[in-house]
Amino acid sequence: MLKVRVVPCLLLMNGRLVRSEKFAEHQVIGYPVHEVARFNEWAVDELVYLDISRDDGYDIGRDDHKVRDLHTPIEILEHLSRTCFVPLTFGGRIQTVDDMRERFSRGADKIAVNTAAFDSPDLVTAGARRFGSQAIVVSIDVVRHDDDRLEVFVDRGRRATGADPAEWAREVEARGAGEILLQSIDRDGTGAGYDVDLVARVSAAVDIPVVALGGVGTYEHFAKAVTAGASAVAAANIFHFKELSDRNAKRALQRVGVEVRT
Repeated sequence: MLKVRVVPCLLLMNGRLVRSEKFAEHQVIGYPVHEVARFNEWAVDELVYLDISRDDGYDIGRDDHKVRDLHTPIEILEHLSRTCFVPLTFGGRIQTVDDMRERFSRGADKIAVNTAAFDSPDLVTAGARRFGSQAIVVSIDVVRHDDDRLEVFVDRGRRATGADPAEWAREVEARGAGEILLQSIDRDGTGAGYDVDLVARVSAAVDIPVVALGGVGTYEHFAKAVTAGASAVAAANIFHFKELSDRNAKRALQRVGVEVRT
């Protein structure tokens, strides 16, 4: 059995590092290039950076020589990759195979696609054929409606698709995706824990790894996602606001018998 990965997820908005709540509220909490050193020291399993900017304005907000010349997400990625010593997934604004190629050439180990994958599913197939399934992550954002119906949303959580997340996960697996990054929009930033029912449904529908994201408030939440079927557990806020969170998360997983990377 593969060991469970613990993965910090960092959100970029217009050059700044932000925390998100339900995809609607965003608070600037730092600068993307400085977090890499901290996570390298922690020896986390992987890092995910998602660019969630809604326009082309980039202002990293620093004047020091290390970061002042970073004006685009691609430049930020290249800078990150020079000092990142763990597998790096980069997502956001990927529309074509050429976009994928550029991100790989700038240092990404995997790319994450979301809206473009839904609007043009052949992009997943083309990317997998060109770069290998192991490099293609499909990010799936999900809303749970009042009647408990689960629905995939795209465009940073603003556009309903009518798609069921388990069915969409099966399709992207068939098209060549190597991994799914599954996020509950309702749980994002709340600290209420993963939507374990969502994790269980999608994990049961596919054979590729599912990375659970959205809602972690305590270390015990990680184990619940694994029990539900997740192959890896991701989070954002807990890694930003609590020191050595990766080690405490792994200890919490080990206490309930989950094999993790050490």
